[in-house]
Amino acid sequence: MSLRKTYIDSGVLINAFRGTTEVSLKATQVLDDPLREFASSAFVQLETLPKAIYNKQQEEVEFYEAFFTAVTYWASDLDQILKAAAHIALTYGLASMDALHVAAALSMSVDELVTTERITKPMHWVTEVHVVSIANSSQYLPK
Repeated sequence: MSLRKTYIDSGVLINAFRGTTEVSLKATQVLDDPLREFASSAFVQLETLPKAIYNKQQEEVEFYEAFFTAVTYWASDLDQILKAAAHIALTYGLASMDALHVAAALSMSVDELVTTERITKPMHWVTEVHVVSIANSSQYLPK
């Protein structure tokens, strides 16, 4: 059985760490899924680690670092990602960070991008990558 290459956006990691809501449970289930291999980017690191480090939240820092250590694929061509993100943002009306996540995911040819963005948000208008929201229980149904 092949593994699904999955890009996890920052909201999934943050919710998995906080662990207090239905979305947190779904986030944890995604991260614990043995049939996934993870893809990430410096953008996810920038959205998670600095604030946790600044606020001296050592458990949170360790949680994020454990995830990043387990990442198999890293978005590396930042010039190409920035160009693609600008095009994606203009095409779909995405916020800049969402466009960067989509472009990073596309640069690694992931099978899916898992997010906490609601399905009414522009990220879900993107057709070049399969975007899955754990904020909407009808779209993500854990096994």
